[in-house]
Amino acid sequence: MNILLVTQYFFPENTRANELAESLSNKGHKVTVLTGLPNYPGGDFFEGFSFFKFKKKSTYKSLKIIRCRMTPRKSGSSFFLFLNYLSFMIFASLKVLFLKKQNFHVSLVFAVSPITVAIPALVLKFIKKTPLSIWVQDLWPESVIESKKFNSKIGYIILEKLVKFIYDKSDSILVSSNGMINAINERGINLNKIVFLPQWAEDIFEDWIIRKKNGISMPNGLNITFAGNIGGAQDIPSILKASELLRENKNINFNFIGSGSVYSWLKEEILERGLSDTVHTFGSFPLKFMPYFFEKSDALLVTLKKSHIWSITIPGKIQPYLLSGKPILTMLDGEGSKLIDNAKAGLTAKSGDYGTLVKNILEIESYSCEKRNEMGKNGASFYKQKFLKEKSLSKLETILENIV
Repeated sequence: MNILLVTQYFFPENTRANELAESLSNKGHKVTVLTGLPNYPGGDFFEGFSFFKFKKKSTYKSLKIIRCRMTPRKSGSSFFLFLNYLSFMIFASLKVLFLKKQNFHVSLVFAVSPITVAIPALVLKFIKKTPLSIWVQDLWPESVIESKKFNSKIGYIILEKLVKFIYDKSDSILVSSNGMINAINERGINLNKIVFLPQWAEDIFEDWIIRKKNGISMPNGLNITFAGNIGGAQDIPSILKASELLRENKNINFNFIGSGSVYSWLKEEILERGLSDTVHTFGSFPLKFMPYFFEKSDALLVTLKKSHIWSITIPGKIQPYLLSGKPILTMLDGEGSKLIDNAKAGLTAKSGDYGTLVKNILEIESYSCEKRNEMGKNGASFYKQKFLKEKSLSKLETILENIV
């Protein structure tokens, strides 16, 4: 198939869209990526990119990339995010008008926030009748409301109608958790076109290549590692409360690998609360270094704040966590914790329940290496049963071929 992949985030940004595009290409499909200018998560354009100066066409591992102008996220405030989302929607839609001579068989939208990333693909559908499949990673407008950056009732009504319009006009809607199926179906969307398509861990976790970053080493003791986006949804304050309860136990370390909208706040709070001995921030690293951090960890932590929308979501970090062969600690409700319990891959706590998280960390500390390894092996085995990349890719190919 000749596939147009529409994603607001792409290489050199760390995003699953990179491997999705590459994997489809490796399966023999021609993939063209329509994307914006890299500025996530820091908020400023990457070196070599600006609003007026960038390569409009380039390649990534033989994939053709078409870039369009957009404003950067900057601080991540409501104003700058609005401009960021709006500018991509407008400039990418205009770019699509110049692609009308290309005969794409299907458009595939990788729909992390914002949902408006689907608008350019809808424009292509209207002018070329190109079938459209959207892989929903974040539910809108619910996730916008939960971010606390949006409180307009009229705006919510408009967003709700826009989301339903996008779903109605899509030929297939892929979701990364079963809980999302009901949430979308409740909007009056035909259940037959909503399909569960689980995410997979990136290839580097399959190959398990351990690469140490020069000058970086993990602290001595029991290492509890949180990797990924450090934002409002991840309930970082509750993790800090757990670390305060454990501050006297100098053997237990909390390690944060990543960045995000509350990263600066986190670093300030660590100093303010006197937690520098046991809470460590490492910043962001290229994906290729993550196996090193996972290998040097004793348990991996995943958290989300209390909310219905997050309870029906399976955080994308869970798949590489499972494959890492390390025990997993959760502080989240619903499907994510249920998955870890079913896999017997770790210990779970409800969203915001930092007291239970503390108890679970102390329990992990008391385990023998054999007991921890057993949990880790359970997780890796569960991953291979439920989340293998080849199974999901084959399912995706079938879905796209059917709508074509």
